[in-house]
Amino acid sequence: MVSGSSREPQRQPRVLSTRCCIVGGGPAGMMLGYLLGRAGVDAIVLEKHADFFRDFRGDTVHPSTLQVMDELGLIDDFLKVPHDKLQKLKGYFGKTLLQIADISRTRAKYPFIAFMPQWDFLNFLRDKGRRFPGLKVMMSTEAKGLIHDGDKVIGVHATDADGPIEIRADLTVACDGRHSVVRPSAGLEVEEIGAPMDVLWFRAGKSTETESILARIEAGKMMVTLDRGTYWQCAYVITKGQYDAVRAKGLESFRSDVVSLAPILKSGIADVKSWDDVKLLTVAVNRLKRWTRPGLLCIGDAAHAMSPVGGVGVNIAVQDAVAAANILAAKLARGAVSESDLTEVQRRREFPMRMTQAMQVIVQNNIVSAALKPGNGPFKPPLFARVVNAVPWLQGLTARFIAVGVRPEHVHSPEVSPSTN
Repeated sequence: MVSGSSREPQRQPRVLSTRCCIVGGGPAGMMLGYLLGRAGVDAIVLEKHADFFRDFRGDTVHPSTLQVMDELGLIDDFLKVPHDKLQKLKGYFGKTLLQIADISRTRAKYPFIAFMPQWDFLNFLRDKGRRFPGLKVMMSTEAKGLIHDGDKVIGVHATDADGPIEIRADLTVACDGRHSVVRPSAGLEVEEIGAPMDVLWFRAGKSTETESILARIEAGKMMVTLDRGTYWQCAYVITKGQYDAVRAKGLESFRSDVVSLAPILKSGIADVKSWDDVKLLTVAVNRLKRWTRPGLLCIGDAAHAMSPVGGVGVNIAVQDAVAAANILAAKLARGAVSESDLTEVQRRREFPMRMTQAMQVIVQNNIVSAALKPGNGPFKPPLFARVVNAVPWLQGLTARFIAVGVRPEHVHSPEVSPSTN
């Protein structure tokens, strides 16, 4: 008796070709795709989800990114997208209210942070990029690994609803975040920096009451509250690895701790009905020692996961994309880029990334770690925060570091497509 196989024959992959395949449709990937499309470079952006709607992603658009939108001629339309503005960064350190940054004191053309849901930011870039014939955004398309030809990366294995795809590309750019599938496929070594905390994200309802307080720190407790107009977006900071312990105390204990830190949330905390309403962000701070392989470049969180301190992750990713386009777009339009071209991107962006991570680690070690240690008495504001609060011009320096960043990038990549929006 001959038994037949129940396995269906494996489908042959479809083969696509492009100049640049961008893995990941986050801020780095969508901005790079837009810039390459604008420069007349054929590019495919792969996004594994069907849409950009994910809650509790980085929603802060800093003046450095607003400046990029201005240089692209997009700022007027961009600022029509609903957003909230923040100019002064204040926090309670124990019972003492201190102001630690004032963005109006920077020389930024747009001196405020725009709080905008990340899906609105990404949808905006996708919609504006539709006018570029060479740019294709493939939703519901998941990268599975790299295609190699010897030591060189020549494309990406991916899947969509119709089955496997091989995307052949002169350049592959990994923009697929801190959980990148590309960088392990490329054998790139990760240097772990570490973080003392994780974050619990949740929403709380908002009445007519409001207050412009960003951070709230008590002995053993820390939280960030963002006024999003119709609700509060909250980040409750916990000691790394203690999520299960927090849950074990019960939801009512968690809600009570939240209200003790932020009494303004007393009525809105009822929106947290179960642990399903609380999302765990496992904080990681790391970076690749090498961002490149022949035919491959990593940028954004795929190259360096940032701490949530300062909310700079989106903007660092955008800066990476701008630098990559400045260095590579014109060369890609003419043909393949060399590995030295790719390492030039790392050389350009590594210093500001390392400086930003260094400052984040200082804050983590000197404020966050101290705040999360249970104390016998009230939390005392650190000296530097008291000095910055007392000297207004210093608030401009701290604001510049957070809002503008170290060595901000400006758009120099060419525009060869029609400029009509």
